Amino acid sequence: MSLERKDDHDHKGWMESRELTTLESIYLTALLWLDKRLRIVDYLELLEDLYYKVNMQMPKSHTEQYNLDNKFWYWYPLYALGSFSTISYVVAAISGALLGFYYAPAAAASDGTATVAYESVQIIMGELNLGYLLRSIHRWAAQVMVAAVFLHMLRVYFTGAYKEPREVNWIIGIVLISLTLVFGYTGYLLPWSQLSYWAGQIGVEMALSIPLIGEWVAQLMFGGFTLSQSTLQRMYILHVFFLPFITTAIIAVHIGIVWLQGIAEPH
Repeated sequence: MSLERKDDHDHKGWMESRELTTLESIYLTALLWLDKRLRIVDYLELLEDLYYKVNMQMPKSHTEQYNLDNKFWYWYPLYALGSFSTISYVVAAISGALLGFYYAPAAAASDGTATVAYESVQIIMGELNLGYLLRSIHRWAAQVMVAAVFLHMLRVYFTGAYKEPREVNWIIGIVLISLTLVFGYTGYLLPWSQLSYWAGQIGVEMALSIPLIGEWVAQLMFGGFTLSQSTLQRMYILHVFFLPFITTAIIAVHIGIVWLQGIAEPH
């Protein structure tokens, strides 16, 4: 008599009976491995069941009303912009982490000569193997992310996907767009080049133009009313430490709500 635990659902046999792609096989194998140890699927099903029982019942979509296949919307290009921006964010995060090994967030050397941050960027671009490619991937991923989130916002607005019951996720999306812009601005200043200097100076002037709390905001964000080492340190800490954790957490909530509510169809 074998004491080996029986697999009631015969997952392996089920997978072998299907014509799965390599990516699907890897995904399902990883999910099964985790589920056997952490019961992920059970907890996700419990969470979904609780949501529909405790909270309001989601109104039927057009495809549900007419018994159509709503998977169409998952592949419609304008409906993939959210996923596209998330993928861009992941690529920017990975490439940015690799760049962090070589970037030095110092405005000036100890002898007061050329800026250390700018020189470290020059080394990445000119001397580091594949450094030019790595920084280009990071920059293009960031630009694609900015474009994707704006187009995603426009799609949600013009298709009415922000309406009840998705108002909260619409507001969360607006917060994510704001964080994306802050990501771009702080990253723009990190090379500490001439362009970065003028962008930083504009930021200081804009902060000072805020009524009543302008000086306080400029002091908090830029470390004073003129650009200095404190400015670069603040931009670096925001770009590398605060924003990634906050943005990742909010993206997880944003995607989680989409998973619970389903893809919004055009109104």
